[in-house]
Amino acid sequence: MEKILVSACLLGINCKYNGKNNYIEEIEEIKNKYQVVSFCPEESSGLPTPRTPSEIKDGKVFSKDGRDLSDYFIKGAEKALEICKRENIKLALLKEKSPSCGSSYIYDGSFSNKLIKSPGITSKLLMENSIKVYSENEIKNLLK
Repeated sequence: MEKILVSACLLGINCKYNGKNNYIEEIEEIKNKYQVVSFCPEESSGLPTPRTPSEIKDGKVFSKDGRDLSDYFIKGAEKALEICKRENIKLALLKEKSPSCGSSYIYDGSFSNKLIKSPGITSKLLMENSIKVYSENEIKNLLK
């Protein structure tokens, strides 16, 4: 069975910035088709849960209270890539809009709920290394 890296929050794990999760019902179908490898780049980098929300601005990740957390986000992305290489994972299902996991859209860094077309730190690194990244909005493509 092919392996897939999946954002832990989509699996129902309470690792989201607010201490909650982003569970999606379709994850059960994903589990039937793929061997799921759960991962949260932010927790893996040492950030706590819950944590202050963060957004990307000018290529750096800042918390809402102004702290530069870029190093944490880069470390999480590098750990995700390391797992994918070690486990020969070529697919990822990651949480859209996240500064780590957004595959197509992230918030613009103004903390005003405005989206821009850009990948998050982890998604970008995985895509640069030929790992196909899907968001929860593209699950039908994964289930074909």
